[in-house]
Amino acid sequence: MPPSAHLGLGAVPFAGGVAFRAWAPFAAAVAVVGEFNGWDDDANPMAAEPGGHWSTDVPGARVGQRYRLAVTTAQGQLVRRIDPRVRAVTSSIGDGIVCAPDDFDWGQDDYRTPAWNHVVLYELHVGTFNDSPGGGVGTLRSAAERLGHLRDLGVNAVELMPVTEFGGISSKGYNPALPFAVESDYGGRTALKEFVREAHRHGIAVLLDVVFNHFGAADLEHSLWRFDGWHEGEGGGVYFYNDWRMHTPWQSPRPDYGRPEVCRFVVDNVLMWLEEFRVDGLRIDQTAQTWAASGQFLPEGWRLLQDLNQAVDRHQPWKTMIAEDFAGGAAVTRPVGSGGLGFDVQWDPFVHDLRAALVTPWDRDRDVGRVAAALTRSYDGAFPRVVYTESHDENGNGGRRLPEEISPGAAADVFAKKRSTLGAALVLTAPGLPLLFQGQEFLEDTWWSDDRTLDWTKLARFHGITQLYRDLVHLRRNWYDTTRGLTGQGINVHHVDHAGKLLAFHRWSMGGPRDDVVVVANLGCVDHSAYRIGLPRAGRWRVRLNSDWSGYDPSFSSRPGYDPVTDPIAWDGLAFSADVGVAGYSVLVLSQD
Repeated sequence: MPPSAHLGLGAVPFAGGVAFRAWAPFAAAVAVVGEFNGWDDDANPMAAEPGGHWSTDVPGARVGQRYRLAVTTAQGQLVRRIDPRVRAVTSSIGDGIVCAPDDFDWGQDDYRTPAWNHVVLYELHVGTFNDSPGGGVGTLRSAAERLGHLRDLGVNAVELMPVTEFGGISSKGYNPALPFAVESDYGGRTALKEFVREAHRHGIAVLLDVVFNHFGAADLEHSLWRFDGWHEGEGGGVYFYNDWRMHTPWQSPRPDYGRPEVCRFVVDNVLMWLEEFRVDGLRIDQTAQTWAASGQFLPEGWRLLQDLNQAVDRHQPWKTMIAEDFAGGAAVTRPVGSGGLGFDVQWDPFVHDLRAALVTPWDRDRDVGRVAAALTRSYDGAFPRVVYTESHDENGNGGRRLPEEISPGAAADVFAKKRSTLGAALVLTAPGLPLLFQGQEFLEDTWWSDDRTLDWTKLARFHGITQLYRDLVHLRRNWYDTTRGLTGQGINVHHVDHAGKLLAFHRWSMGGPRDDVVVVANLGCVDHSAYRIGLPRAGRWRVRLNSDWSGYDPSFSSRPGYDPVTDPIAWDGLAFSADVGVAGYSVLVLSQD
């Protein structure tokens, strides 16, 4: 049972009834109303407890019944609120539903999450991950029907964009109204558990994107906003800052991390997803907006994130905690005991460096050195980072998909195909946790919006591009036991040719045949039939992947791409070297038998 249930907060069923408990420190009185008492505001008053809590037991109330909290403010106004900790609702402006946390049959779910450095992550938005002819809202069940595609692609983890209850029918998810409830239009809490169970059966971990830096403005007045009637100025009451700290870039209020009850609310929420829903990790959205407001440091926000990660380490230490944070540097993944936030992995600006190189139209302007620096950016000497070329941020909010940005109006031309897959190859061979965005694997080119579904017809049209992604994912996961180095932490960018727009780097875990991997990336349009690079070991090197293979696309030509054999000629600071053949805007992945 999740920690919030131990505290008795929310609606907690017991034999013969339901216990209700809420935090409303400035209320004059609180009662619970619902189907069990004919919605009578006077039938079940709650008793005041120390610390601003209120509680009551309602014999005869049962799981599945609708309810609300009737709050009498200090000014004598009676308002009916949705329980802030409600687990299910009829809608974001409707009624709460009494739930039993342990009411789901998980079957033989003995799934174990792989270590983060063995993960290939796929970002998925439930509402648009379908192919409804008229658009429409996808559900967790319709998303689960596509898990076979992800398994066949080689993906072993999905990141669900936020699925908490939001205002309206469609949303990107970053406007949570009820953080403990699963969006009713997606199918609700049971559908999420079914999705997790099915993903685990396919060998796929599930990570959930959650938002604590702000709560959505729409429909908050039914629950968290001025919950017990108290507020200062234009503030939102006990759950929010009521001064300048409430303001966020999203025009939605920031929670008050200085209140222990609000921090408990957040930590309990995190543990609920990990324990009750059995998700394998969380991505915490924009953590820099939790520990800073308007450019000023919020020490209580920093402490909350530390407490959050420490709680996970105590209860579910094998789960992966990811921070979207471009401002905290190495401190984001540094242990709490050393003053850091204690996350396992952090978002990385790799995307900005790589996309800048890929979308630049002229080779002469392409900055190979910036790409090399991005490949080697580390945090305290390690690579606990998420790397990608496409995500909901880059592809949404009016932004364009990478192929469309490369070739506006002609996203299926050879330049868009070759440079976007060149980027994918660098993502999947760089140290860190590689991330793909839904549809990227079949060259989806329409900018992402929460009211536009994926065009799944492209899966057949660009099946060769999908095969290229599949081959890259398999190499990244050492599928054939020939590229173990891609799961390691070692990297040496030993060749950077600014004039020729080529670079090469060595990846390793323990080193040796079937471990050492060399990646050669040509960021220019010129083909090279005999281009010398340094290699870390003598002998024959096998081309495990040539992204220019015509099997991936008829416009590709399979130019050179032969297995090189080393000479004892020192090159690039290495003892051996060989000529390789690499086509324009292409990547070779080499290793030894």
